[in-house]
Amino acid sequence: MAMVRTRYAPSPTGFMHVGNLRTALYEYLVAKSQGGTFVLRIEDTDQERLVEGAEDVIYKTLEAVGMEYDEGPGKEGEYGPYIQSQRRDLYAPYAHQLVKEGKAYYCFCTKERLESLHNEEGFGGYDRHCRDLPQEEVDRLLKAGMPYVIRQKVPLTGATTFHDSVFGDITIENKEIEDQVLLKADGYPTYNFANVIDDHLMHITHVVRGCEYLTSTPKYNLLYEAFGWEIPTYVHLPLIMGKNEDGSVSKLSKRHGSTSFEGLLEEGYLAPVITNYIALLGWCPKDNREIFTLEELRKSFSVERISKSPAVFDYDKLNWFNGEYIKAMSDEEFTARAMPYYREVFGEEEEPWQVLASILKARISKFKEIPALLSFFRELPDYPVEYFVNKKSKTTLENSPQMLSAALETLRQLPSWELTAIHDSLIGLAEKLEVKNGTLLWPVRIAAAGTLVTPGGAMEILRILGREEALRRLEEGLAKF
Repeated sequence: MAMVRTRYAPSPTGFMHVGNLRTALYEYLVAKSQGGTFVLRIEDTDQERLVEGAEDVIYKTLEAVGMEYDEGPGKEGEYGPYIQSQRRDLYAPYAHQLVKEGKAYYCFCTKERLESLHNEEGFGGYDRHCRDLPQEEVDRLLKAGMPYVIRQKVPLTGATTFHDSVFGDITIENKEIEDQVLLKADGYPTYNFANVIDDHLMHITHVVRGCEYLTSTPKYNLLYEAFGWEIPTYVHLPLIMGKNEDGSVSKLSKRHGSTSFEGLLEEGYLAPVITNYIALLGWCPKDNREIFTLEELRKSFSVERISKSPAVFDYDKLNWFNGEYIKAMSDEEFTARAMPYYREVFGEEEEPWQVLASILKARISKFKEIPALLSFFRELPDYPVEYFVNKKSKTTLENSPQMLSAALETLRQLPSWELTAIHDSLIGLAEKLEVKNGTLLWPVRIAAAGTLVTPGGAMEILRILGREEALRRLEEGLAKF
């Protein structure tokens, strides 16, 4: 059996969309799950659509998610070069060969003539005007230097059937297929033509792409057949949909939220989370497991478990994934990633980062939430005295000042301002006062933070504030009474 070879062949036309990233990931997994080779090929034959810097976006994204290609730009194998514009002289001989064999023809139609075939909505196909021009006429026009394109001669009757690994057998009537352009007037191949030539020359065995290409697959297959080449295995992936506000779904677009890899990173999602989540958009593992590293995906992936049904990109689910990844981090990694956000709140001061990691890790789904959660450390909010009242903790406007007063007295005598010391002294105080821990700690926390909801409890907040600021805030709280 031939070694599995897949290729990811993006056009450098801008951002790395979620759909493109999923295609790349599935190409990678189809190859790696079967011990095969993953090839990167840059398809830049459509020179008008190229975007400055877009090629770098492709390399950076693959690197960020850990998808290392085996052959491609900078990793030349025996089938390079891997950038189409560097292969441009390869394609024309194949197109001319098809003309010679009567499987393609020269088309001299002007742009104006082609435009006149379209109706007001822009619909209308080519009428095959040049398909049966007499040979003398063709020779005359060529000799006169008339610009031409080369078009494929598609059978006018019958149907083309092909098998797809996900969608099964698909049949398209040949009369539905246009005589597509293979070679443009500028000598560059069209995307479809270059695609087939390159896939054959690079020995690609599996072609993975979105299901929107299902109907154009017969065009590719007719080319393979015209050359007498082996047709690859096709794996077409289900659509990715987005959730609309009314609960319905439609094709994923910008109005649903960030749809590019870069955009999602900027939103605060971690690269491995995006990869993990995207892997599950259309593929389902044997068990109901959800968290996978790339290495684990390589081991678990199989084409048979790709679904036909559209997948829905759910940002709430992505948030959950991000939160789970954050929870699983070591304190060291968490602190390193959180540091830029800590600095927004604390400046260059050194704080008990360990304490912050312990209170924040389980409470955030993105690191960028940190500054808002910790803003009360920077400045005590102006809060109403009613915040001290809490039914569950049995605190009132009568007992809260007593609790604060007792806490201040105990805390002032502490020899060290470590978390265990603060904790033990306050728990001991509640016991001495014969009150529930919450009855003492609620007023202490409100006075320290000035806000009803805080990450972490009273002790952690006191520790992070430091002795001087913590005592000052508790005194200020007491003064409100």
